Amino acid sequence: MTITKKDNPALLLIDVQKGINSPGYYGTERNNPNAEKNIEALLHKWRSEELPIYHVKHCSTNPDSPLAKGKSGNDFQDFIQPFAHEPIIEKDVNSAFIRTDLRAQLTNNKIDTLVIVGLTTEHCVSTSTRMASNFGFKVFLIEDGVAAFDKIGFNGERYSAQMVHDIEIANLKDEFATVLKTENLLTTFD
Repeated sequence: MTITKKDNPALLLIDVQKGINSPGYYGTERNNPNAEKNIEALLHKWRSEELPIYHVKHCSTNPDSPLAKGKSGNDFQDFIQPFAHEPIIEKDVNSAFIRTDLRAQLTNNKIDTLVIVGLTTEHCVSTSTRMASNFGFKVFLIEDGVAAFDKIGFNGERYSAQMVHDIEIANLKDEFATVLKTENLLTTFD
């Protein structure tokens, strides 16, 4: 599947918030240290082309979470501050589509193509990607515009952040999304 500006694709920025990188809360290591740099490049491209942008913000109901509403970690990272005309979708679960009006906004604006970036691969990015695909959107997931944290399995075994990321991308590829790299999208996008 290919993507062009004529598709009027929306850039869906998921949970690019200050608290997502809180040491130890989500894991002990994170892969893809360049995710934010790649997200910023795509955001700049979308803004320069005047394409639709949607900012998704996780507002955790857990008061101990760095992403709880009212905590500084709930704020968007500085580089991604939404412009006044860019919608902000607040959610309190892993999907950007549950208990939000995101689907209605996209449908009302005749958007059927999404480019997804954000944090984290294994949580909100994966869940939102799967739901977007199930709702019939054409989904492009930017592999180096997302990142994962390491996980401890039920048996106590530690799985590296890179392994978690790679397996999640493999699960989403082709069935739920076309997977691209930032450079690949930026160099072929016209």
